[in-house]
Amino acid sequence: MEFLPDDLQRYVEDHSEPESDLLQQINRETHLHVLKPRMLSGHLQGRVLSMLSHMIQPKNILEIGTYTGYAALCLAEGLRTDGKLITIDNNEELSVRTKQYFAQSDYSDQIEMMVGNAIDIIPTLQTSWDLVFIDADKENYSNYFDQVIDQVNNGGFIIADNVLWSGKVFDESKNDKATESIREFNQKVHTDSRVQDVLFPIRDGLMILRKI
Repeated sequence: MEFLPDDLQRYVEDHSEPESDLLQQINRETHLHVLKPRMLSGHLQGRVLSMLSHMIQPKNILEIGTYTGYAALCLAEGLRTDGKLITIDNNEELSVRTKQYFAQSDYSDQIEMMVGNAIDIIPTLQTSWDLVFIDADKENYSNYFDQVIDQVNNGGFIIADNVLWSGKVFDESKNDKATESIREFNQKVHTDSRVQDVLFPIRDGLMILRKI
């Protein structure tokens, strides 16, 4: 998942805005107490998400896949003062920890966490989105895109994480379901005339889509 040499990664992080105390806490405690800590966005990607959110200045953000809330808090930094972020995750047990982090943040009144199957929840959300962040089960990336694209405002953005999938997407010997799903998603959005796309080779890959 880490494509930069360690010394270059350290230099990049040392010359990027530091994590807040709360983000450092989430980073540390996730690695100590939660399964699959590599799923956490981390310092560099988190600062990229924050920067993009500040540039977009969204009123409404949808996050699909919450984990321990690190990315949600980074995205919330760019919310308008009257903005809201809805984040969805199906891990009810982990949501207890995540909601505690949200409660400690400056955005506690702007973040709503919904626990359940995103495929079922998304159609019930009658909201126009300025920014959507997809970081959940890879097999449903294309389905999530199809569900949200019509609700994204013109000029709004969809960001999808893990689109390089530890390099498996360009390794022809890798044909597992998740890898094939990411390949399908990347090709699908690349040829969709409704969006402008650029794939950022940051960490495990961020697909940035702007609705035209």
